[in-house]
Amino acid sequence: MTAEMPPKTADVLATARRVLEIEAAAVLAMSNALPADFAEAVALVLQAKGRVVLSGIGKSGHIARKISSTLASTGTPSFFVHPAEASHGDLGMVMPGDVCVLVSNSGETAELGDLIAHARRFSIPIIGISGNENSTLMKAADLRLTLPAAPEACIIGLAPTTSTTLTLALGDALCVAVMEQRGFVSDQFRTFHPGGKLGAQLATVAQLMHSGDDLPLVTAGTRMDDALLVMSAKGFGVALVLDEQGVLAGLISDGDLRRHMDGLTGRTAGEVATRQPRTAPPDMLAAEAVGVMNSAMITALVVTDPEARPVGLLRLHDCLRAGVV
Repeated sequence: MTAEMPPKTADVLATARRVLEIEAAAVLAMSNALPADFAEAVALVLQAKGRVVLSGIGKSGHIARKISSTLASTGTPSFFVHPAEASHGDLGMVMPGDVCVLVSNSGETAELGDLIAHARRFSIPIIGISGNENSTLMKAADLRLTLPAAPEACIIGLAPTTSTTLTLALGDALCVAVMEQRGFVSDQFRTFHPGGKLGAQLATVAQLMHSGDDLPLVTAGTRMDDALLVMSAKGFGVALVLDEQGVLAGLISDGDLRRHMDGLTGRTAGEVATRQPRTAPPDMLAAEAVGVMNSAMITALVVTDPEARPVGLLRLHDCLRAGVV
């Protein structure tokens, strides 16, 4: 048995470029000639009183799952149902008021037959995605998103490559169009993405700040020996100084203590505090707050309400611990 020769780097790179160029050309061709029913499909999804049900098998099933996931994460209730499981009881998940999006490159996937029949029986509209406009699926569909004819990128022209890329790209276009028509915004997006890096980048100041009894609050007339006790008890290394109306009058940091070390305990909090400290509103993105702290070379922001009353304290450490960078 002879050992396999290692692949030549030039050949491998040439193959990669060929695949990407073939698939990119197909996507560009589709963008220049979108399916005629695309706008109607977006309207149908927007008008759905129920859920958007995706289905497909094999590679088409994987793509259908991804489209469903994207819809669900951008404000459109959606789920994936496996066509074989649908034939064994899961058809009960598909109800009047739903919209079915069925994916099959050939359009002749036998496993979709029971889903198509169920949808027709209960007047559930079908959006078909296929590369074969004259297929069984597309003839049964109410709206047809036909993929353009394009060669598969593999050397034998059989492995689903270009076709799956086209289906995924068209699904993304559908999802984003629906999302924009709904006016879906980043605050709503975070609702469906609370975890991980994405959730951290969309976190607001209010979600990470310290508030209530945790705040180290003193009045401007508080003697510094008492203010130091508050700073030590709260453990943030700062004190928020209020005027007689409860409005933020300043902030005492470790730097302020060092600058006023001579006769410190004989002073008042108002005399030691830095006036007009950097502040942030509660609804500011934490990532934006980190930018403010970095540019000002500080490690904490006072969070204030519209009347300039302190409602929280955000530290750079809190943001970093939450994954905001």
